[in-house]
Amino acid sequence: MEYLHLLPDHVRTDALTALHAERQRWVNQDKKGFLRYRRPCEALAAFRAGHVDCSGDTVVIGRADEIDDERREEVRRHLLAFKPWRKGPFSIFGIDVDAEWRSNRKWQRLLPVLPDLEGRIIADIGCNNGYYMFRMAAHRPRLVLGFEPSVQHYYCFKALNGIAAMKELAIDLLGVEHLPLFPACFDVIFLMGVIYHRPSPVDTLRDVLTALAPGGTAIVESQAIPGDDPIALFPATTYAKAPGVYFVPTGSCLRNWMVKAGFEAVELFCSHPMSSAEQRRTEWMDFESYRDFIRPDAPQTTVEGYPAPHRVFLRGRKKG
Repeated sequence: MEYLHLLPDHVRTDALTALHAERQRWVNQDKKGFLRYRRPCEALAAFRAGHVDCSGDTVVIGRADEIDDERREEVRRHLLAFKPWRKGPFSIFGIDVDAEWRSNRKWQRLLPVLPDLEGRIIADIGCNNGYYMFRMAAHRPRLVLGFEPSVQHYYCFKALNGIAAMKELAIDLLGVEHLPLFPACFDVIFLMGVIYHRPSPVDTLRDVLTALAPGGTAIVESQAIPGDDPIALFPATTYAKAPGVYFVPTGSCLRNWMVKAGFEAVELFCSHPMSSAEQRRTEWMDFESYRDFIRPDAPQTTVEGYPAPHRVFLRGRKKG
């Protein structure tokens, strides 16, 4: 129970303990889809970084001089098993992992409004490989719990933190739908890149509110369409080639959702158009990326003919 003891007493229920145990049994199945990622994770468990620095744009886990070239090539081979790398950048024993997203840019947008994280209990919903969790670690939280239902991303984070050995960071195979199991638990919840994948976004935001401790803060970031009207796009099939997209709101629409869900002091603090400077193919993510999602003859339009994506950032508070 690597993180349960750090949660408030009222949250450590039999239901949550049973779910955590069930998820651990599930992820340790000896099936091909699990072994594909568990084996490189287990191989990387032999490495431990002497130096970890999460304060800069690149999360540094181990200096280059901590291992020799042969072992570095072994680490590189195992890290490549987690492709595609979506979030980054990382430097691992001198190996530069140039992920698809330049996630440091998003973090820089959050910093001006970031609540105090020191000693706090935090949730990162849909945490992927944990890039933002490592950045949060520089602020000395009590616990950052990553909710991540993907086995690939789960084991990628486990591999990285196995090397970094940051005890305040933990992950579980949970989705946003499991937030009701954590009532009044988290001081801060990050919900980034999730809300437009939910068929009932206001209900999802209510679950976020329920899981916040009184006076807690939610940071919500979303793909969005441009415009000032409080409306949302509902794509017929895909949006920018992404399946499972339901409502793509404007910033004012997402603000209204948060207010109707019960948040106070809701503010839209950043909005910007997406571009291939921030999301692109790399050696570590050599599949389609932003440039492939946009019409080359009409860069303000997705391949489906919808408005090209913006990103919007909002902050809201639960009544104290």
